[in-house]
Amino acid sequence: MRGRDITSVPLSDMIATLSNKKKNRLPKILEHASGDKRFKILEAHMKKHQFKQDALIEVLHKAQELFGFLEDDLLLFIAYRLKLPASRVYGVATFYHFFTLKPNGKHTCVVCMGTACYVKGADKVLAAVEEKARIKAGETTPDGELSLLTARCIGACGIAPAVVYDGAVTPRQTPEQVLEKVKGWIGHGN
Repeated sequence: MRGRDITSVPLSDMIATLSNKKKNRLPKILEHASGDKRFKILEAHMKKHQFKQDALIEVLHKAQELFGFLEDDLLLFIAYRLKLPASRVYGVATFYHFFTLKPNGKHTCVVCMGTACYVKGADKVLAAVEEKARIKAGETTPDGELSLLTARCIGACGIAPAVVYDGAVTPRQTPEQVLEKVKGWIGHGN
């Protein structure tokens, strides 16, 4: 297909090529999985759920717990073992906010953007970190030190605006307080 105009390639040929690429990746994924203890633990978890397709969310949770994030090959492995289309596995992994397809930084800063937090200045807290770290919400600094995330609501409305630093909920944060907390996590000398 090299050198041909894509509009002249029949759709059936394109689909066959894409399917072959996916099929060619699977043996490599399975071979790699055979030597990784985490895959064995994940398979045991799937077996516990009797490889039922309805257990997809539980399996994705376990996979993320084991691997830290859900990379493409891991999603293909899960799809193969649960006999699901890869598109369905990817769709579920991208639909739910809890799942991540990229590795998180060494430290995490989660700004609650629920109504109470937003009204009390969470947008200013978030903007301060975005500016100082030079990243947007959902991104990780290039050095891998800080991931800046947002949450729809963490259920801590009485202490708004709340920020979660490496899993610890902190109340009534100001832009100045959040910058003081993350300054050591921002590695570009600011």
